[in-house]
Amino acid sequence: MSRPQPLSGFPELLPRQRIVEQQVVEHLGRVFELHGFANIQTRAIEPLDQLLSKGETSKEVYVLRRLQADADGGDAGLGLHFDLTVPFARYVLENSGKLNFPFRRYQIQPCWRGERPQEGRYREFWQADIDVIDQGELPAHYEVEVALVIADALRGLPIPPVRMHVNNRKLSQGFYQGVGIEDTEAALRIIDKLDKIGPDAVAKLLVDEVKASPEQAEACLNLASISASDTSFVGDIRALGVTNDLLEEGLTELAAVVEAANEAAPGFVVADMKIARGLDYYTGTVYETVMEGYESLGSICSGGRYDKLASDGKNTYPGVGLSIGISRILVPLLQAGKLDATREVPTCVLVAVANEDERSNANALAQRLRRRGVPTQVSPSAAKFGKQIKFADKRGIPFVLFANEEGTQIKDIRSGDQETIDVDQWDPPVQDLYARIVTG
Repeated sequence: MSRPQPLSGFPELLPRQRIVEQQVVEHLGRVFELHGFANIQTRAIEPLDQLLSKGETSKEVYVLRRLQADADGGDAGLGLHFDLTVPFARYVLENSGKLNFPFRRYQIQPCWRGERPQEGRYREFWQADIDVIDQGELPAHYEVEVALVIADALRGLPIPPVRMHVNNRKLSQGFYQGVGIEDTEAALRIIDKLDKIGPDAVAKLLVDEVKASPEQAEACLNLASISASDTSFVGDIRALGVTNDLLEEGLTELAAVVEAANEAAPGFVVADMKIARGLDYYTGTVYETVMEGYESLGSICSGGRYDKLASDGKNTYPGVGLSIGISRILVPLLQAGKLDATREVPTCVLVAVANEDERSNANALAQRLRRRGVPTQVSPSAAKFGKQIKFADKRGIPFVLFANEEGTQIKDIRSGDQETIDVDQWDPPVQDLYARIVTG
């Protein structure tokens, strides 16, 4: 069998890297639960008609098919989910009679998109989502709250500083209506490409695809150029001379979000009129978050408010949520050596084996340590002690335990210090008990 080749866009982590990822996932879950979010998990597949009705294109969805299935078999028309928001909306509709509203959920799962792999963009990736969803109406204060939850979550990670850029879809759509553009959703999707293709290309697309005049395209770009870390953007937008009721509604809502968020987390949120979000289901505040020094990755945490994504015709469940791109953040940092773990295994103590006849005693010592919460493994062979220490050192295991006529001794193989201990009383230093994330 020839040596297997990696699949582009499907990153696989080494053990040390996986430890970092696991600890990030655990941290995010703890923060979300501190804010009262309940954990759920949804299936990996959804009906294609649901996936393709949310602003995505068929080339970005992986279609599910069994090898022996007929074209019209039971699995026809299914695809892997490309995010966790669409499955969550479906989950709410299916379980609405069993949920208490407002419902606060978090989800940490893999997603799949068939897009071109590049830095920070993968075909299989992990996301961490939070959403608050209600029945009938959703108070606007949740649009501030979810941003502050994300501020807590991201600021607790060993990553570069982050900043959240926010806009409001009503504001943008109202402005486009005010200048005479009819297909405002198409205009939003085009403006969403501004950072990728630049203003000239965006202006051309507005003219070609939504039949905007050059003057209308220029007005849209003028709006997109406005940003502020306070509510001064309101005056800047009104100075453009466009009037529209939906625009005013969006201005009011966005100003309230920016003011409240920056009061609670100064400097975290900035109003940015070029933020559009391409998905059709967003209806109010939209968010994108960038990591300083890694702007080329794009947004590492995005989302927004959606009012009609979850609706069964009789009841509507508006919500607001944000998605952290775990893989988008971690894989580039891990590959660049900016993040690492202190060891590649969870083990804190390796129990040495003097000879194979003593293995059962070594296993008993290890079990006594494990019962006290100390991650422990027994040496795989009764090699010379020097080789057993080398085995531990290669994996980053900090302590080796020896049992002999003099008693039970623990050796810190980093410093060389060795002492006699009572296995039922000894505790490793807190910083050594578990592998830790370190920055490079």
